[in-house]
Amino acid sequence: MENRRTISVLVDNEPGVLVRVTGLFSGRGFNIESLSVAETMDPGVSRITLVTSGSPAIVEQIVKQLRKLINVIKVVDLTETEFVEREMALIRVRAEAGSRAEILRIADIFRGKVVDVSPRYYTIEVTGQEAKIEAILDLLHHLGIEEIVRTGKIAIARAKKTPKNNARSAT
Repeated sequence: MENRRTISVLVDNEPGVLVRVTGLFSGRGFNIESLSVAETMDPGVSRITLVTSGSPAIVEQIVKQLRKLINVIKVVDLTETEFVEREMALIRVRAEAGSRAEILRIADIFRGKVVDVSPRYYTIEVTGQEAKIEAILDLLHHLGIEEIVRTGKIAIARAKKTPKNNARSAT
């Protein structure tokens, strides 16, 4: 059974590390559906968040191969945990006089914001889960989307909840 998996990889922030990670995928015929890379709080470490598809056995193989790579610090299949995920999209849409109010309403409904205005176009920034991005694109499509730029998915494991202190207050 094929399913999408979100994998987080902490790596040394050095030249060539991303090439080795992506090379592992291409060399074995695995597809990367989404890829996002950025420095962490430690400038010597970067986090790669990637989305791939495959059976549980294939994903297990991918994770094992990633762990063997030099410069890989930690690999976590976030799909096996509770995690928060987001994407961002910049959408340039045709803003004719008769459609400007509708574009602004749609952006507002999706908590997007207009980040650039020209005489003929609005550029909207929207963040959220993939389904939210797809939904706003569906609504803006008939108005004339000129260009779309999307980030890959970024994700972070949810923090563990600490039990509430059940100590009774002094009376």
